[in-house]
Amino acid sequence: MPAFLHKRESFFLLIALALGAVAGAVLYLSRPTTLRVAVGPRDRVETHLIQAYADALARAREDIRLEVVPYDDVRDSAAVLQSGRADLAVVRPDVRLPENGLTLAVLHDEALIIAAPPDSGIQAFSDLAGKRLGLVAHHGADQPLVASLLAYYALTPTPAGAAPAPADPGGALPAAAGSVALVPLHASEVAAALAEHRIDAAAVIAAPSAKSAARVVQAVEAASPGRGATIVAIPDGEAIVQRLPELQAVTIAAGTFGGRPKRPDDEVKTVGASYRLMARSSLARDTAASVTQHLFELRSRLAAMVPTANLMKAPDFDSAAEATSARLPIHPGAVDYYEREQQTFLQRYEDWVYLVAFFGGGLGSAVAWLGQRLAREQRARIDAVLDRLLAILIEARATQDPAALEALAVEIDGLVIDVVRHARANDTDARTMSALILAVDAARAAVADCRRDGAPVRERSGRVLSWHPASGA
Repeated sequence: MPAFLHKRESFFLLIALALGAVAGAVLYLSRPTTLRVAVGPRDRVETHLIQAYADALARAREDIRLEVVPYDDVRDSAAVLQSGRADLAVVRPDVRLPENGLTLAVLHDEALIIAAPPDSGIQAFSDLAGKRLGLVAHHGADQPLVASLLAYYALTPTPAGAAPAPADPGGALPAAAGSVALVPLHASEVAAALAEHRIDAAAVIAAPSAKSAARVVQAVEAASPGRGATIVAIPDGEAIVQRLPELQAVTIAAGTFGGRPKRPDDEVKTVGASYRLMARSSLARDTAASVTQHLFELRSRLAAMVPTANLMKAPDFDSAAEATSARLPIHPGAVDYYEREQQTFLQRYEDWVYLVAFFGGGLGSAVAWLGQRLAREQRARIDAVLDRLLAILIEARATQDPAALEALAVEIDGLVIDVVRHARANDTDARTMSALILAVDAARAAVADCRRDGAPVRERSGRVLSWHPASGA
């Protein structure tokens, strides 16, 4: 056994190191988790919302922190998530859907809102055949989305400068066989384009409650003879989503755009896209649950700075199995929050608690064995001294040689020095020390008596008994 283990200072040093290691582990486990979140496009409402969320987490000293990294486009943020360079990302699935992305929350839905003058004859999406549709695009993916819907209805988009091929009024060609001219516009140009008959209807992809959507509807009303606008329905939303799963079926509630009478006068079915906060699939379940929980718990604070926070919602699902196997899967950690099945500390780490308890018991047994081993080694050392003192006692009685007696006296002094040093470095019980004192005194007395040629042995019992407590007498 190494000598330093016998020293009391070394034992306390080991205890201090162990306590320091435990304190360091506690500090490490209690520090907040920092996640890297990719957001695009720059300076859009999604970027402001996530930055406000990151700031709110820091102010509230929550267990999650966000490092917001802006990108030029939502396509870039999705690519960063897929490459593993970010833990979270704002994603628009119809633009790019990362293969490892799982939804935490829907930040907001954007619907394809088509408004047409009441006398245009456009009531449903298929009525756009042979018409000119003005598109107020906010993102490069808006026009491809409209083109995908046109293809679903067997309509062909044509460049803005080309005249659409009208449907055959005689019925030789069905209306759906026509084409639709897509005319890119700014919101401020919609009223003039309708008045000049450059377009027959106007479209925008935006949240129904957004100001940009209201401006387009108001512009169509302003250019209509009766100051009205028809919100064109896309009633086949569920079927479209089956073919184009990156899109969303959206319902525009009655009265969304206000007015007297209310606009629209009844709910309108349409389709659109969604902006989602997604996490990499490998993100820990409890971490994903915490991100989702804090996002909705801080909604009121976020809405004070970014009103779009009021549009956040949970993804639609009926069961946990459906959520994780949906066309746009939801992260199991987010499902835990939505289903109120977040695990407690013991539930989350019960395996570790069991392992610690199991191995901790073994470690405790090992420590106890080591303590017994050290105590045994200490006793063995003292027993060796006691045995030698008893042997000296016998040798002293058996010799009258002055040189031999002197050597025994010197040896006794050496043994005393060794015992004293051992007692200073280690805890030694009173009974053992009494035995040592008795043995030392007896050996010295034997040497002294033999030097005096048979003088009587001195009595030391009073000194020995003084080492024992009264209860042990």
